[in-house]
Amino acid sequence: MLLLAFDTATPAVTAALHDTDSGETLATADAVDARRHGELLLPAVDRVLREAGVGKEQLGAVVVGVGPGPYTGLRVGLVTAAALGHALGIPVHGVCTLDGIAHAARSAGLTGPFTAATDARRKEVYWARYDASGARVDGPAVDRPAELPEGLGDLPAVGAGAVLYPETFRALVPGMPEHQSAAALAAFAAAELAAGRELLAPTPLYLRRPDAEVPKNYKTVLPA
Repeated sequence: MLLLAFDTATPAVTAALHDTDSGETLATADAVDARRHGELLLPAVDRVLREAGVGKEQLGAVVVGVGPGPYTGLRVGLVTAAALGHALGIPVHGVCTLDGIAHAARSAGLTGPFTAATDARRKEVYWARYDASGARVDGPAVDRPAELPEGLGDLPAVGAGAVLYPETFRALVPGMPEHQSAAALAAFAAAELAAGRELLAPTPLYLRRPDAEVPKNYKTVLPA
């Protein structure tokens, strides 16, 4: 089965095509630009399909990162996934974005318990904790670095959120992925499906209210 995976929950706009039969990633497209998710995602999807020589009608499922992430960027991926799934009549699976980063880190050689963290803005981080097998055991959650659970900052840490706050994530692991990779997201999803485990619903993990909100006591002005 061909899995099309993408994620827009972080500054990375990333897409990949994965073949579950061979276990191979057939094509990838990655860019880091926190302000252009809407412009970059569909061209990235088209690029991986063209590179692999695959038509949309050949896809078996869509895998999308569900965050946690800021509202504006995250919804781009989720809406696109829902539209593709509906148009093609194929299932859409959600994966926690931090799980994709954790899978990439383990594939890069990280062992033992660790933490993955991304930038949540507002001087906060999204984080999750993983055991030695790579299974998520705590989170996802959002906190100020100084308010993380006791002992979390002593674990090996990966991700752009950890890079931003080295005084908190004191065991930052050098050379590990900082941003999401759709290739890792797809590989994680394929492994979970092969093991008979259910993935998440394609609904957003915001963990907090959007940055932009309607002001309180807002008055609607109607024409006379």
